[in-house]
Amino acid sequence: MANQKVTVPDIGDYHDVPVIELLVANGDAIDKDAPLLVLESDKATLEVPAPASGVVRKLKLKLGDKVSQGAEICELEIAAEAAPAAQPPADSAPVAKVETPKDAEPPVAAQTVSAPDGGSGRVEVTIPDIGDYHDVPVIEILVHDGDAVEKDAPLLVLESDKATLEVPAPASGTVRDFRLKLGDKVSQGAAVCTLVGAAAAAVSPAAPRKSADATVPATPAPKSVQAVVSDAAPLQPPPEPKREGEVPYAGPATRKFARELGVDLSQVKGSAARGRIVIEDVQGFVKQRLAQTTAASPAVGGSGILPIPAVDFAQFGEIETRPLARIRKLSAAHLHRAWLNVPHVTQTDEADITELEAFRKAQSDEAGVKLTLLPFVIKAVAAAIRQYPEFASSLAADGENLILKKYLHIGFAADTPNGLVVPVVRNVDQKGIVQLAQETAELAKKARDGKLKADEMKGGCFSISSLGGIGGSFFTPIVNAPEVAILGVSKSQIKPVWDGKQFAPRLLCPLSLSYDHRVIDGAYAARFIVLLGKLLGDLRRLAL
Repeated sequence: MANQKVTVPDIGDYHDVPVIELLVANGDAIDKDAPLLVLESDKATLEVPAPASGVVRKLKLKLGDKVSQGAEICELEIAAEAAPAAQPPADSAPVAKVETPKDAEPPVAAQTVSAPDGGSGRVEVTIPDIGDYHDVPVIEILVHDGDAVEKDAPLLVLESDKATLEVPAPASGTVRDFRLKLGDKVSQGAAVCTLVGAAAAAVSPAAPRKSADATVPATPAPKSVQAVVSDAAPLQPPPEPKREGEVPYAGPATRKFARELGVDLSQVKGSAARGRIVIEDVQGFVKQRLAQTTAASPAVGGSGILPIPAVDFAQFGEIETRPLARIRKLSAAHLHRAWLNVPHVTQTDEADITELEAFRKAQSDEAGVKLTLLPFVIKAVAAAIRQYPEFASSLAADGENLILKKYLHIGFAADTPNGLVVPVVRNVDQKGIVQLAQETAELAKKARDGKLKADEMKGGCFSISSLGGIGGSFFTPIVNAPEVAILGVSKSQIKPVWDGKQFAPRLLCPLSLSYDHRVIDGAYAARFIVLLGKLLGDLRRLAL
């Protein structure tokens, strides 16, 4: 018996990568290449395999530990190994198997170079012609020194941003002097390993095979759902369903493709080696789901609601078709999702802002900036949220937890020629009225000019939609999910109000508070809007 120390291999430029899954425990007997643990960076999920068969001893890591290259994992108690038998020779170069969208590079012939002594049964394996790709990372190593492999068996997997390429063995033999590690970046001609016991003829570097569609330029993975079939990869039976909480095994390109289609990889079965999910699996999953939906109810939309029927309006008179602005299309999808997923309730009230309006007009000249009602409303909302913090929360994705935010960023709807956008003012509770007036004016101008940055529209806890400058009384704003509430402010009007002795003219501002009823109940919302009216009615309360 001998003990072999096992460490984290070369994982490229990644450091402090978290351990997301431990697959073994002390005392477990494991085979060579069996996965020991799983690491996951922001771009890739990596399995660390056992370098040999043996029994796990002195396991050093636990879930959540962050590791880098060279970190010790465990020790393997190893018995003496028998030398592998030589395999029958082969004399032809295989075709590399490409797992890639239809418009990526076509498959190419593997490249081998025989040893100087020709018939010695040694074949030097190098990276084949992989088109215009350079410095492509090795994302998976499927063999180790001493492994006996058959011709065409995959040795390693490369993955660019457009294609996944398996490099196969050009002949049967035993792997020796394997030169690559996970994360290494390679190009055509890079040495892979030596195959001993093979008798392959020398093969010169092969030119890429031309196919009927070889002239199609390489472009990013298509966003439309297409069936893609690899004629080089044999069909494999689907793996067992993933255990609950198990991290999907897929490369960065597949994960990116799945994100673009909105696919949850935990529901997809992988067809590649060891259940690895490839792009074709994602496409097949989407096609299957679309087919199921259509078969179940062809007349019903994806949400289960009957779609609005298409109408040829031209039959009634002259029409003009105008493309919808990009902002309106994005807003439409977001608002429709929010409306379908959030159980809305809208609470209304009127705030007496007679004194606030007089103060605003008196201070506008001295403030050095135009004072509108909006910064006063933002400040009052911040004060109200301090007493009712659930208005600055979000419902967790599991639907069982509430995320309470310790920061207070408030968004406001800004009208632009292309539609509404929602800039976000940060840390409003730490700023005064004048500073809020300056920031809202600057953000509104950037919104109108189309110069808002993406970061300036993120992170909001609560939103305000102010239509007071346009008109109207009350309205029902849609909650800007994942926020849980939004305040609508309409045009103020002078109305007679009974003060106990007589009717007096007062300036009343209509308020419409929409909220997510899963998080906020009616009594909580009523107390919030009543307090908000008191704060707007007497600015001295904001100083408390």
